[in-house]
Amino acid sequence: MNTIADVDIVGGWLPVVVGGLALAALVLALARRTSLRRGLVLLGSALAGAGVGLALCWILSDRLDLFEVSLSPVSRGWVAVAFAAVGLAIAAATRRGAGRRAAAIAAIPLALLVGTIGVNADFGQYTTIGSLWDASAARPLPASVLAAQEAEAPGATASGAGVPDAAVPALWKREDGGGMPSHGIVGRVEIPATVSHFAARAGYVYLPPAALVAHPVRLPVLIMLSGQPGGPDDVVQAGRLAQIMDARAAADHGLAPIVVVPDQLSAPAVNPMCVDSPGLGNSATYLTVDVPNWIRTHLAVQASPGAWAIGGFSQGGTCAIQLGAAHPELFSAIFDVSGQVAPKNGNLSHTIAVGFGGDAARYRAALPEALLAAHAPYRGEVAVFGSGQFDAKYGPGVDQMAAAARAAGIAVTRVVAPGTAHDWHTVQWVMSHAFGPIATHLGLEHG
Repeated sequence: MNTIADVDIVGGWLPVVVGGLALAALVLALARRTSLRRGLVLLGSALAGAGVGLALCWILSDRLDLFEVSLSPVSRGWVAVAFAAVGLAIAAATRRGAGRRAAAIAAIPLALLVGTIGVNADFGQYTTIGSLWDASAARPLPASVLAAQEAEAPGATASGAGVPDAAVPALWKREDGGGMPSHGIVGRVEIPATVSHFAARAGYVYLPPAALVAHPVRLPVLIMLSGQPGGPDDVVQAGRLAQIMDARAAADHGLAPIVVVPDQLSAPAVNPMCVDSPGLGNSATYLTVDVPNWIRTHLAVQASPGAWAIGGFSQGGTCAIQLGAAHPELFSAIFDVSGQVAPKNGNLSHTIAVGFGGDAARYRAALPEALLAAHAPYRGEVAVFGSGQFDAKYGPGVDQMAAAARAAGIAVTRVVAPGTAHDWHTVQWVMSHAFGPIATHLGLEHG
């Protein structure tokens, strides 16, 4: 049974109802004959409101960089419409009639709520009411499913060395899929920070249909990271992980990577930058030791680096190129969507202080370009770099990282999602349309 937490705030009934109420309140506030002079006042108020909204977008996004992203034209349009309605409502509230004034006053918060819903829909961050307060995106992974996975898991080793892996098509026959479900599942898991002691929140695992048969074949694995602020729930809900991977599995006899979504942040407002630091915790060790060890112990995955990929969005994309570049013994594929050219926590001096103990040389050595140069030439690695068409802030940096990876010997695919910006719609598009090079590299039949 659906609860209030499951109510869709992007494409469901709620945006329609809120928009209808806002429109009805404005109509009631304006429902009387209006002179030409008064009409011009109302029009001027609406235009002034739109101007204020656009000015706020410019100041907060372009000048102060408060959101650390450049708002897209669609988001700016929603803000302009909302503030135009507010300006119109304020002007209407000065007219006679208690009922009209009450309607005009009610229209103001409704208009602002419409704008907020529109901006959120453009960014794609929150998909349900529950996601606003980090309500869990899925139930715990069923014990029976985890037990079946553990029975086929390669076991915890430092690198997976010595465990034979064959390409998935060589292991998988159509008849192996007897009783195979039509969809994969997503379940919540606890991945302990045994070595790192990092304060990680719960993570998620996506198992494709081929992983849900009685004796599942060992599959490739993708570690996928959220942006910041955020958490693993975002990859599942805003990134539409299950739907996108199910579509891939449907085209390939139930095959898709096992996707593990750990928490690299510890809290939505914290950015440990995927490094080990005294103040922010050992995020890097968590992601490169604890998480891989848990995966090899509990999931039926191929153990060799040729079957492992790491990816992420925004801050998670930065982590993906950092860790993918620094650990070719773990990962042979990188999936970077709208990542940065450098880890960042506030300004440069603060970043070096909190993340690197004030050691500028250590900071420079941790830059993705430095890591790529230090480990070049790479042999057999692949990478996909994606960004949104309207992501003016991060798009050039993605170009820069793609060029650096290509120069280091990595086979690079660079894609741009049409009509999107620095948002989860970009993630969805890149996952749906540009994951092929990664899938092919991981040994899946239909990349």
